[in-house]
Amino acid sequence: MSFENIILKVEPPIATIFFNRPKALNALNNALFDELDIALDQIKNDTHIRVLILTGTGDKAFVAGADIAELVKMNPLEGKSFSRKGQKVFSKIEDLPIPAIAAVNGFALGGGLEAALGCDFIYASQKALFGLPEITLGLIPGFGGTQRLARRIGASRAKEMIFTGKNINAQTALEYGIVNKICEPENLMTEALKTAGLIATKGRVSLRSAKEVIQTGLNADLATGCRIENDVFGLTMASEDAKEGTHAFLEKRKAVFKGERY
Repeated sequence: MSFENIILKVEPPIATIFFNRPKALNALNNALFDELDIALDQIKNDTHIRVLILTGTGDKAFVAGADIAELVKMNPLEGKSFSRKGQKVFSKIEDLPIPAIAAVNGFALGGGLEAALGCDFIYASQKALFGLPEITLGLIPGFGGTQRLARRIGASRAKEMIFTGKNINAQTALEYGIVNKICEPENLMTEALKTAGLIATKGRVSLRSAKEVIQTGLNADLATGCRIENDVFGLTMASEDAKEGTHAFLEKRKAVFKGERY
C-alpha cells in the first residue's frame, strides 16, 4: 500500500517509518494516524522485521504536534475521538512485539513527544526540541503524554513541563531521562541504525519477552513484576532461540537465532 502522510521503508530486519508532512512540520492529523495504524499492523505481521525506527522527513521536525488547522474545526466529541485515535496508535507502537526506536531529528512537540514516548527509547539530534505545549492553546496533552511523560521522568518534572508549556533542548531531555543519546544531526540515523542492527541480531523470542515483561511490570508492584518475569523466563527456556544461544555459548561460536514466535 502506498501512503501520503508517512513513508514506510522496509529493509529486513529493520523497518523505518518517516512522518512525511514536511510543509506542516509533520503535524499529526486523522489521515496520518490512519496510515500509521495500517503500517504498524504490517510491521507487526512481518516476521522478517526485528526492529522499528520512527523519524521525521526533513531536518526541522520529528513531529511538531497535532495539526491545529484540523483540530480547531472539531467539536468536543470529534476532539475526544481524535485523542482516542492517537492514544490507540501510540499504544500500538508501545505494544509491538519488536523494539521501537525514535530518532528525533527536530521538533518533538505535543503529539511529537507523545509519539516518541511510545517508543522503547529515544535518540535525539543536537537540534531536537521537546515539549508538551498544549496548555498554551487552552488544552492538555491528549495522546498519552500526561501518563507516559510522568512515568518516564517523574510526576514533578512532567507537571512542570505540562503546566508551563515550556520546551526543553536535547541536553535537558537527556538529563531528565527522556533521551538515551544525543547525536550530531548528520549522524542521527546512522547511530539509530547501528543500534537497531545490534538489537536485530538477538533472538526474537527473548526480545519480545523482555519488552513484554518490562512493559507489564511497570504497571505492577515489584513482587508482581518479578513473578511475571519468572513465568516468562520459564517460557523462553522452551524456545529454540534459548537452546541455540546457550549451546553456542558453550561451543564458543556465534549464535544464529531463527526468530520463531511463541
